[in-house]
Amino acid sequence: MQKRSILLYPKVTEKTSKLIETENKIVFVVDKDATKDLIKREFERKFSVKVEKVNLNRTFSGEKIAYIKLKEGGKAQEVATKLKIL
Repeated sequence: MQKRSILLYPKVTEKTSKLIETENKIVFVVDKDATKDLIKREFERKFSVKVEKVNLNRTFSGEKIAYIKLKEGGKAQEVATKLKIL
């Protein structure tokens, strides 16, 4: 069985850019079967930052969106820069 990626791609909009700057949150579209705990572990492993909490939301089109809030030591802007979205 092939291992699927949990974090599919970052969601880049005006609203998500503001969340990065003001609330230290980064937004990803994630796999439909992903849980908060799996998303947290995958994000911490991939970007070497600590996650405070994860909130999930589904869109009308069926996408699963994860709002990932980083702990005080982590900088969402640095992660966004690595991903080349800021």
